[in-house]
Amino acid sequence: MTNPTIEVVYVVDDDAPVREAIGELLASHGIAHVTFGSAAEYLHCVRTDTSACLVLDVRLPDMNGLELQQHLGNESSPPIIFISGHRDVPSTVRAMKAGAVEFLTKPIDPDQLLPAIRTAFAMDLERRPKSAELIDLRRRLGLLTPREKEVLPLIVGGMLNKQAAAFLGITEVTLQVHRGQIMRKMRSESFAELVRMAMKLGLSTPDPAL
Repeated sequence: MTNPTIEVVYVVDDDAPVREAIGELLASHGIAHVTFGSAAEYLHCVRTDTSACLVLDVRLPDMNGLELQQHLGNESSPPIIFISGHRDVPSTVRAMKAGAVEFLTKPIDPDQLLPAIRTAFAMDLERRPKSAELIDLRRRLGLLTPREKEVLPLIVGGMLNKQAAAFLGITEVTLQVHRGQIMRKMRSESFAELVRMAMKLGLSTPDPAL
């Protein structure tokens, strides 16, 4: 029998009464949660492998909420719901453009927070497989030698073996050896699949005409 999916809310706010109030609200709805008083505390936390969301105060004593959002990036962070004691339009716009689910002002309205949390959980559940795939692709990319990492964007960018070899100042035979090693280490069964991997990794490719 499989365990039911546990969803966790991480609350980061330096105001203890606010943390307690949000914690009590979540507990009353049976929602698991962990609270932190600073960004540093959250960063030192070992997250469980569950669907989650982050309720994050904009103004924090060390790294502020927007800085933490930027530091985490969209891939490693659960969806973020920002909270603030002030309606700051520039901060709101910046947070939403960076992928925040919602931006709520204090005192927090449960009728706004709870639906936002449910939306965040759904978003996290949907993107977790994509995030896991990207992590695995980056792990494979890390197996490549420095030279193989130079070869990869050239060949997926459309260069012929002869062109790529000339671009790097190596022989075409050597280029073909690197290409074979790349296919093996990336566990790609076809060149088309390798191109798709490179696109997911966001690898920049030079212009073949150069």
